[in-house]
Amino acid sequence: MTSPDRPVHPPVTDGLGAVDRPTVSFELFPPRNPDAAPRLWATVQELAAARPDFVSVTYGASGSTRTTTRALVRRLLRETSLTPIAHLTCVGTSREDMTRTVEEFLDEGVRSFLALRGDPPADESWRPHPEGLPTAGALVALLREIEQRRCATSAAQAVRAATRPMSVAVAAFPRGNAGSGSTREQDVAALLAKQEAGADFAITQVFYDVDDYCELVALARDAGVTVPIVPGIIPMTDPARLRRVQQLTGVPVPARVLDRLDAYDPDDPADVARRHRAGTRLGVDLVNAVLDGGAPGVHLYTFNTHGPALDLLAGAGLGGDAPRAHSRVTAPSLTPVPTT
Repeated sequence: MTSPDRPVHPPVTDGLGAVDRPTVSFELFPPRNPDAAPRLWATVQELAAARPDFVSVTYGASGSTRTTTRALVRRLLRETSLTPIAHLTCVGTSREDMTRTVEEFLDEGVRSFLALRGDPPADESWRPHPEGLPTAGALVALLREIEQRRCATSAAQAVRAATRPMSVAVAAFPRGNAGSGSTREQDVAALLAKQEAGADFAITQVFYDVDDYCELVALARDAGVTVPIVPGIIPMTDPARLRRVQQLTGVPVPARVLDRLDAYDPDDPADVARRHRAGTRLGVDLVNAVLDGGAPGVHLYTFNTHGPALDLLAGAGLGGDAPRAHSRVTAPSLTPVPTT
């Protein structure tokens, strides 16, 4: 059964290369505690079963997780069939150091990057590096420059680059970047600059209302941005995590979302399960809406936990043996939730 006032996404049955199959991807972060590594790898194995188009691996401010990020990306390359996208942040880093980091990733076989300016460390004494890269657009340009130089000096590298082209993703901000205090219009201008520097596609910061995504895309297209803009979505099952993300990003969580989730008793296992289903329902509705709005796929912020992300995909018709189609799952398929 489907909602009569919304279109159905036609099933796609010809495999992962199908033109109309929405992309599915996940974000991971390297564990701060080595003891958490086995749990993370168990999560990786669960997420891999969804056959995502790629997984991105975060990179701390000023390269604070440089070693652990490289280790996780290296293991993904060597032990899985997943395509890792390595985050890079240029804030506080010299051009020389960033070049060295990029070369290290490329030498290990990494061909995909997410180029970010990044947030400065929480230290009032921090100052930008005098020989650093001022913007994510400058980092994109550096990545393209390094690849061009490597191809010009090595025929073997040129062949590898022809068969496995470097891809560069960048960030987009549906409500403006609270971290830098910029408006949405300013971020659209920055996105255009990143495209002109060589970006291939963008992934948005977290958001909760489909209009935020659709309005961003409309503004970007009007400004001349043509690259795909993938919506970044967080599973809405844990109100404490949502509040933490709000603190970190400055993106407010709608009261309607928190009111729905806070209606459950966190000390009652049955209520926690009902809250999980209610949050999954909210996420399914958002995924349905962005795909209806023309989104090329979804990028899920997992927080190194597979359950909520995979349940969200299943509810949106993107899970199972492979995310081959998007067929909406309607409310009767999920346990009814309180309306308070």
